[in-house]
Amino acid sequence: MAGPINWLSQVISITKFGLLGIPGRIGSVAAAVCGIAGVVTVLVGVLSIGAGFRRALEVSGSPDNAVVLRSGADSEMVSGLSREDVNLISEAPGVRRDNGSPLASPELFVIINLPTRATGMDANVPMRGVEKAAFQVRDHFKIESGRALEWGKNEVIVGAGASGQFAGLHVGGKVPVGRFEWPVVGIFSAGGSTAESEIWTDARVLQAAYDRGDSYQSVQARLESPAKFQAFKDELTTNPRLNVKVVRQNDYYAEQSTAVTKLINTLGFLVALLMAFGAVFGALNTMYTSVSVRKREIATLRALGFGASAVIASVMLESLALALGGGLLGGGLAYGAFNGFHTSTMNWQSFSQVTFAFQVTPELLTQGIVWAALIGLLGGLFPALRASRVSISAALRDL
Repeated sequence: MAGPINWLSQVISITKFGLLGIPGRIGSVAAAVCGIAGVVTVLVGVLSIGAGFRRALEVSGSPDNAVVLRSGADSEMVSGLSREDVNLISEAPGVRRDNGSPLASPELFVIINLPTRATGMDANVPMRGVEKAAFQVRDHFKIESGRALEWGKNEVIVGAGASGQFAGLHVGGKVPVGRFEWPVVGIFSAGGSTAESEIWTDARVLQAAYDRGDSYQSVQARLESPAKFQAFKDELTTNPRLNVKVVRQNDYYAEQSTAVTKLINTLGFLVALLMAFGAVFGALNTMYTSVSVRKREIATLRALGFGASAVIASVMLESLALALGGGLLGGGLAYGAFNGFHTSTMNWQSFSQVTFAFQVTPELLTQGIVWAALIGLLGGLFPALRASRVSISAALRDL
């Protein structure tokens, strides 16, 4: 037992001397720490975009809800349903009712161009035609300012996310629809879901404006319970009068998020990997400098009986400590700069903008710290091996 305890005390002693010598090489240490902090900041910042986008779509789904599209459609943009289809879907077993009325919302989805507040450039903004059941099908729907729609009128309500990102989407503003401008009468929230990226109006009014007749593109249905989904799906997909696809709302929005989050995460890791190479060289330089400055000290310790393995471990620990300092700094910078930052990006499934807030999660911060630790260990490995091979006699002759 004495051996391991003695070895550990050697490691602690050498590491302590190394850390106390940091003020003498503050320039190289600061460069290494800042380099690692930069890697972590970029990695966590970029991945927080994907996490925020994914969360916006995840909270859009409810286990009690189902989405019905035309068979073969993977989004509302390429779907189409008739009034007869809507009636059959609404009356299917398993659909929840409120005072005898089915909670099934037939909806129309179109894209309009509006300038963004930040750049003034046009972006694709989703506009949704809804009926009264839409407000009960969506969770956490709330009018934040202004008032609700008056049915049959050319007026709109706007999601809080869209209001913050696109010009003219405030109470009293105007939304260009074809040759006309429809007034904005209210701003609503919906628990951070994708509905907050949209403009809502009366479906029948929107049908007339776009010459859509009596057609819709999807039905959002609230079921009596999640367990009723399979029976609801079987009823619709086996009905010879229907040609529809039925998916759980959670699954629908999860699929919608896949392409964007995969792209963002891939780019984030590639950029961080390129920066990590630079950070590793910075750590190497710092630790080589540390070993060079402390060559005589290390030789003296070796002459006094300190083992080579203790020297290697102490140099690695010093490098790891500096890297973790950089990781914590980078994580703090990423959280302060990115968490909760609101923006919008293209949802490639619907070719429309989705507004969301960056999410710097504990999982992302942990990933950043792990990356910092790996950089520190790689940056300390070769200097540690060099330190263990310092010639005792040559170093002591220089005293």
